[in-house]
Amino acid sequence: MNLHEYQSKRMLAQYGVAVPEHRVADNPDSVRAAVAELGGDRWIIKAQVHAGGRGKAGGVQFVSSPDEAVKAAASMLGSLLVTGQSGGRGQPIHQVLIEKPSDVARELYAGIVVDRSRRRLVVMVSTEGGMEIETVAHETPEKILQAVVHPLVGLQPYQCRELGFSLGLDAEQLPQLTKILSGMARMFTENDLSLIEVNPLAVTRDGQLVCLDAKVNADDSALFRHKALAASRDTSQEDERETRARDWDLNYIALDGNIGCMVNGAGLAMATMDLIKLHGGNPANFLDVGGSTTKDRVVEAFKIILADANVRGVLVNIFGGIVRCDMIAEGIVGAVAEVGISVPVVVRLAGNQADRGREILDRSGLRITAASGLAEAARKIVTAVQGAA
Repeated sequence: MNLHEYQSKRMLAQYGVAVPEHRVADNPDSVRAAVAELGGDRWIIKAQVHAGGRGKAGGVQFVSSPDEAVKAAASMLGSLLVTGQSGGRGQPIHQVLIEKPSDVARELYAGIVVDRSRRRLVVMVSTEGGMEIETVAHETPEKILQAVVHPLVGLQPYQCRELGFSLGLDAEQLPQLTKILSGMARMFTENDLSLIEVNPLAVTRDGQLVCLDAKVNADDSALFRHKALAASRDTSQEDERETRARDWDLNYIALDGNIGCMVNGAGLAMATMDLIKLHGGNPANFLDVGGSTTKDRVVEAFKIILADANVRGVLVNIFGGIVRCDMIAEGIVGAVAEVGISVPVVVRLAGNQADRGREILDRSGLRITAASGLAEAARKIVTAVQGAA
């Protein structure tokens, strides 16, 4: 789950990380009130969307009067912002963040991620603040400095000081960096996050370290432990199909292909998509219905797949272990009958009650093609989709 910039900054502030004073507005009147509360004669208006690259797309504007602030915010609110990370459709803007510009002398980067190979949190800093960290990692990886966090003792002050020395910070700035990185580490572990990025972490001309922008991702699997954090989710920024899938405990990720996939088990789903690609097709989604699914969830899974206008065929690949193939077959028949379908469907059933499941499909009289093996199923759906093109 992603947080907006304003949500990320408020969370960071709770852990002692310095952030600029800011306001959030969702209409022209609240924009005018916000600039009055902040004072000054210059402000930054920042669109709140779950996508990077806002500045290049017009989602960050500097203004010098309340009227300019209202005009800039009005041009954003209610519109779609298309950036290099938003996809072609863009992301809807429902709020803007308003803050006064900072007097920046240097821009740094600070972040925390999970290093799965080490099974540790890793704190990263760089002198290349303001740039995309992926670009820095690719072009100048030596400029990314790391500290590995031990899970029992946590991030230690000496590690923060070593990172600060490497960044060229002075004696007054080192304690500030230690406070910021320590707060970020506590915030990460206490809230089961998966990413924190502060980019840029600014060094102002008076020697203060301030978080000018922030990105925070939370681990969906742990949100049941953090009800307040879960309530921060903005579903308007997410794919509607993915939101529906989550409500039904389905693991769905939209892709850009034209062959819908419904599989039980993440590993089997990955193998299914690989075989579709191997035979010349392109999967339209990843969808894992799980090992203990129900008929109703299968029906909903089919609806979600078919809600994608790009889908030209559907491959169902079920290995019956805990879940029974006959129940899956009933769900498929129910979904096809309820939704109606004009694209080819290939079904491969194996394992628990597979023979019974195939009988149900055969008797349905619907446009469903059976396959005995996974490679055969992939070949059949790719051929069917390409033949219909």
